Amino acid sequence: MAHTSRHFEAFARRRDIPFLCIRAGDRTESFQQDGNVWTLELPRGIFSFALEKDLRFDPAFPRHIPIMHEVLDRFQPNLIHITGPSEVGMLGAGLAYHRELPLAASWHTNVHEYLARRSDWLLRLLPEKHSQSTGKKIQDLTLAAAARFYSIAKVLYAPNRELCELLESATGRTCHLMPRGVDTVLFSPARRPEFRPDAPAILGFCGRLSIEKNVTHLAAIHDELIARGFTNFRFLIIGHGQEEAWLRERMPQADFAGVLHGEALAQAYASMDLFVFPSHTDTFGNVVLEALASSVPAIVTPDGGPRYIVRDTQDESATGRIAPDEGFTDAILSVLTNPAQHQTMRNAARAYALTASWDSVFEGVYAGYESILPENLCHSLTAAS
Repeated sequence: MAHTSRHFEAFARRRDIPFLCIRAGDRTESFQQDGNVWTLELPRGIFSFALEKDLRFDPAFPRHIPIMHEVLDRFQPNLIHITGPSEVGMLGAGLAYHRELPLAASWHTNVHEYLARRSDWLLRLLPEKHSQSTGKKIQDLTLAAAARFYSIAKVLYAPNRELCELLESATGRTCHLMPRGVDTVLFSPARRPEFRPDAPAILGFCGRLSIEKNVTHLAAIHDELIARGFTNFRFLIIGHGQEEAWLRERMPQADFAGVLHGEALAQAYASMDLFVFPSHTDTFGNVVLEALASSVPAIVTPDGGPRYIVRDTQDESATGRIAPDEGFTDAILSVLTNPAQHQTMRNAARAYALTASWDSVFEGVYAGYESILPENLCHSLTAAS
């Protein structure tokens, strides 16, 4: 969400569109006005708690309502756009209702699947015959709660067709596609280090090292490659999370880079030979698109959003492979042991990424706004927050 929001702000600056972004942070209260683009960052307090190592929730966030009202009074938005059921999203929905403003909402996280995955510790305690049905019940109830929240918006956005159809069915609201773009100047094969014929193949992963990302499967792939005699490889794992210590212990042929940003992240992507992303729950997969832009083919699962990015074909348009968990090792070996195919995939990955611009994404978002605004405002949109 933060990644997309930053690019949304940049789009507003390029187009000189009045835009207010209200977000949560861990610093002191901060307000900035840069031309038509305003930002208000509000700190989380002592009552906030961790949902993940880099993700928190503050139940006392309503204390910021007065300053939010003050800034909204000055900005005078035509609509409010929330990015999920966070503390900011909940307040945004309430403020839209109070101020009688149209509300748009975008879906960025499969919260129902995440909660089901996080409940594995509990499900393992149940008899096998009850475990699967209980897990599905948790997922269904969470989806129903999320759909109820999203149904208060007049228009919805989601990063892939499957989620759009799910939201439309669950909420009765129109849902527009809101995929992701990529910076193809920053993420580029031009940053790739000089080729060395004896260098190990670099298998990359980037993301939160947590159970819902299915990162424990990386250790299984690591061991399967060695067992099948493919030993000249190393994993490059970018990110942090609860499973990091477990992975370090079980993956001796892996380097853990921590969280990277900017040029350091781009350099890391460019050094990879193949991007290995076993998540089943990602709604889109920004990291997959960044890898493709760096000319790195990707192996992804047949679940979630990344399968809509990766082209698994038998011709020169292939940008990677789509495989179930048990097929990842075969997919990796099929690419890395065929240098000609690997290079063709590299070229196709970069070519595909060059077609994915942030401007086209946000032009589509603004087109969706027009469906919920009075006709006299459709040509002078003034805010999203």
